[in-house]
Amino acid sequence: MQTIDNYNFKNKKALIRVDFNVPLNEKFEITDDTRMRAAVPTIKKVLAGGGSVILMSHLGRPKNGPEDKFSLKHIQKHLEELLGVPVKFADDCIGESAVKTAADLKPGEVLLLENLRFYKEEEKGDENFAQKLASLADVWINDAFGTAHRAHASTAVIAKFFPNDKLFGYVMQGELESVDKVMHNPTRPFSAIMGGSKVSSKIDIIMNLMDKVDNLILGGGMTYTFKKALGGHVGNSICEEDKLDLALEIMKLAKEKGVNLVLATDTVAADAFDNNANTQIVPSMEIPVGWEGLDVGPESIASFTKVIEQSKTILWNGPVGVFEMPKFAVGTKAIANAIVKATANGAFSLIGGGDSVAAINQFGLADKVSYVSTGGGALLEYIEGKELPGITAIRGK
Repeated sequence: MQTIDNYNFKNKKALIRVDFNVPLNEKFEITDDTRMRAAVPTIKKVLAGGGSVILMSHLGRPKNGPEDKFSLKHIQKHLEELLGVPVKFADDCIGESAVKTAADLKPGEVLLLENLRFYKEEEKGDENFAQKLASLADVWINDAFGTAHRAHASTAVIAKFFPNDKLFGYVMQGELESVDKVMHNPTRPFSAIMGGSKVSSKIDIIMNLMDKVDNLILGGGMTYTFKKALGGHVGNSICEEDKLDLALEIMKLAKEKGVNLVLATDTVAADAFDNNANTQIVPSMEIPVGWEGLDVGPESIASFTKVIEQSKTILWNGPVGVFEMPKFAVGTKAIANAIVKATANGAFSLIGGGDSVAAINQFGLADKVSYVSTGGGALLEYIEGKELPGITAIRGK
């Protein structure tokens, strides 16, 4: 398979699907440019190889055609700063301005196309739309792992127009190498920490991990569904009443497969969903009426930490408490610190899924773990064992 490292870009126009779906404030200033910074090495590789670059991305969720607040022109200036070269802008991703500017592009130059989702055809995976995009360039690079689970025109359908000239960019390559290392070739013991409020949203991942992990730590709001299923009292804690049988089934399956399932044994309960609420530490099976569990207690932190620090491969998806409130961030921060310690001792750690990424960044520890995924939903589907169209388009089945 051709890779970005062995491909000859000399005098070639590379159409790169990037993920520039960055948050903007009301003044159209970028509040987090992580995704843009992540794409820089791929862009620079093409330019250094004597090629030119055409960038395409979506931004936000425009409803009916062009809307100024979703225009990629808002990020043009910052992109120039990141790349250190001027960036041309086409105000329509397949219109006359795109065709003309792309045709005139010289080696070393960069063109940013307007938001792909101003056309409904992008999300519909329309072939004609994909062909119009493809006609602008000689080689297609997919570097948008965050949209790899979508069969959109620019992320998957377009591949058919580049039978011999389709590549993964460095973001995609890094994501895939990291996830494959965890899912297909883990050094043992392998521990997964799954947090979040609902068992139902994590069930596919939990089931797929059962055949792979040695330890499965389940934390966050879903804990209380398990505790209730075991006959415990969970007070006002979040609980999926219709998933109690599922919780019991998961525990039974873990036992059958020899997976060490670790649940919280104590809870920081609060009398309101508020950082200033009164709190008490109670057994997880005995949360009083009118109180709700918002974090794991010290005993649980000790048992979680012990498992994590002895691990050699770690996957973390989802916080174990309401970490957005400082009072209930203690458990999640302890998990992060334990992962950092294990990583320093040679473990491979992958942090993925929105909230865990937000947590590791909030604690300033992102550079002390092995890999922080930008993938969100795409990462979760890949861990669930699903086929991702954006990956299959290049790698085949």
